[in-house]
Amino acid sequence: MASGAGGLTTGIALPPAVRLPHADVVAVDRIRDDLAQIVHSHASVYQWAEEQPQPRALRGRAPVYVATLPTSGVTVVVRHSWHGGLLAPITGDRFRRPTRAPQEMQRSIALRAAGIPTTEVLGFVRYDAGAGLARVDVVSRYVDDTADLGMILAGLDPELEGEAALTATLTLLQKLAAHGVVHPDLNVKNVLLRRQAVNGPEAMIIDVDVVDWNPERPASETMARNVARLVRSLHKWRRQFGCDLADPRIESFAESALALTRDTTHAPATA
Repeated sequence: MASGAGGLTTGIALPPAVRLPHADVVAVDRIRDDLAQIVHSHASVYQWAEEQPQPRALRGRAPVYVATLPTSGVTVVVRHSWHGGLLAPITGDRFRRPTRAPQEMQRSIALRAAGIPTTEVLGFVRYDAGAGLARVDVVSRYVDDTADLGMILAGLDPELEGEAALTATLTLLQKLAAHGVVHPDLNVKNVLLRRQAVNGPEAMIIDVDVVDWNPERPASETMARNVARLVRSLHKWRRQFGCDLADPRIESFAESALALTRDTTHAPATA
């Protein structure tokens, strides 16, 4: 099996693109016409979602909107893509084609097939933004009854406790390690907790366009890299919001995660 996420997703065919006057739509059959019609009548799917009388969740670099598509009735999350890092003020929201959106959709499909919980990317729209450039909206299926790890640890979700969320996160980290999946931007906002009445909360990984998927990587190395990134985020979150998560508890969480793969050899896991 080829190493790296590209090698694991290159065989995944995406739906054909529908070309519009100033944009192209790539989406599953059920919502393709919805997105095309919205683009015809609005500047973007993101603008349309912003105008809907639906709940919205503030996450990441910009608001992420929840709206129900008018014809299919599918409730979706619409995110506009932005650059991060030092060059963000210059590059803004323009990406070189084909952009990261096809890769994100392919990785969403592959991760879900491997049994790693993540949101279902249903499609994306690329808007012409100059020679070889595009702006992008990514559309995912809305997962009801969720909160991100940061919200829970800050005490902003009365129905999920921090300890239960951390336990579920350990399970997610173990699955990522078993498959050699490193998320280089793993932080408290990229771990989504879904409430489950029977089995307790389930942790999901989101924003998967950047994941480094190498099934040849030892599980212990994968775990160490993911834990290091998440622990940095936990410390930063505690300092910013003063949440009830003392430094010793964070270190205990890290040790518990690392112990799950310590002194083990890696073999690609089955779903």
